[in-house]
Order: sequence, then structure tokens, then C-alpha cells
Amino acid sequence: MQELIDNFANLDSLSEVYPLLVQGLWITLSLAAVALPTALAGGLAVALVYSFGGKVTRRLLIVLIDFLRAFPVLVLLVLVFYGLPFLGIRLGSFAAVILALGLNNTGYFGEIFRAGLASIPRGQAEAASALGLSRFQVLVLVLLPQAVRKVIAPLVGNALELVKTTSIGALVAMPELLRSARVAQEQTYNPTPLLAAALIYFVLLWPFSRWVAVLERRALARQ
Repeated sequence: MQELIDNFANLDSLSEVYPLLVQGLWITLSLAAVALPTALAGGLAVALVYSFGGKVTRRLLIVLIDFLRAFPVLVLLVLVFYGLPFLGIRLGSFAAVILALGLNNTGYFGEIFRAGLASIPRGQAEAASALGLSRFQVLVLVLLPQAVRKVIAPLVGNALELVKTTSIGALVAMPELLRSARVAQEQTYNPTPLLAAALIYFVLLWPFSRWVAVLERRALARQ
């Protein structure tokens, strides 16, 4: 038992490197705080164009969404960070991770928003238009609020995945939480920092996971 504690719960090792974990947590939160609104805005824009565009536009967007969802985000990051310089575009590691996460999750959020908008009966938009509301007012006041309520659970669930996916920053030497934990492990020759990082992820994301479960149960109860 003592050997298990020494290897996975060594407080002495953790006390030496906890500043690294704090720095990594801050960078992880910073990445998520920028990438999440970026992906949400991109996904909403894609869904709106799909919902109100023509047939050709819809087909092009379907291809775009499928590509962004299917393309591995790690490969996307490699192309953004190492490929764009050949086109004269150089991004820092933070911006490259944001762009890769934003593009990848735009596909997921776009499909979620599109499904939410498609679930609203067309008669509601027609009735709102008959009352004199403009197309923009119908969208903002009638359609979007209902669509978001219907898809809040998958939106939050996908947001949690985005936070965990910030670990791809290690590929371009971003000292996010997981990379910082690995560096700390190498310094202490002890896996305790990795376990500490896992616990930090758990404490950070578990409340939202429970929230998703509650939202899903409520959605099923309303059906």
C-alpha cells in the first residue's frame, strides 16, 4: 500500500512541481475560453446559412461539416501550424490550437444547431411572419431560443469534449495541463503529477457532466 502511495500520491513530488500544474491549468482554461466561443459562433453561422440557404449552398455546407467532423483534429493542427507557413501565414502555437479546435468543433456545433433549427415546426416561423416580424426577428426571437433549448445537452457535452481536446496543444509545445503534468513527471520521476492532472480535469468537468445527464433526462421526459 505504501508503495502505491509513493508512486501515485506522492505529496512531496507534487509540492515540487505544482506551479507547473497551475500554469498548465491556466493555459488550458485560456484555450477553452477562446476556442469554445469561436466554435459556437462558427457552428451557429454554418447552421443559419444551411437553414436559409439554397440547395447548392446546403450541399456545400454538408460537405464542409462532414469534412470538419471527420478530419482528425491532430492532423488539422499539424496542417495549420506547420503547413500554413508555406503559404506565408505564420501562427503562434496558441493561435494555431485555437484555429484547429475552432474549425474542428465548428462542424460538430454546426450540426447540433442545424438539428435544433430543423426540429422547430415551420408553421411557427410562418405565424411569426404573419404577425409582422421581420425574418431576422423571427430567427432571433422565435426560432433560436427554442432551438437552443432543444440542443443544450449536446452543446454542453461537446463543450466538455473541446476542453479535454485542448491537450493537443502539447503537439506544438503549448504547456497546457497535460503537457505540464508530463514535464513534471519527468522532473520528479514519479507519476503523481499525471494523476493530479487527471483529478483536476475531473473536478473541472464533472459538474458539467452531471448537468448534461440531468438535461438529457429532462429531454427524454418531455418526449
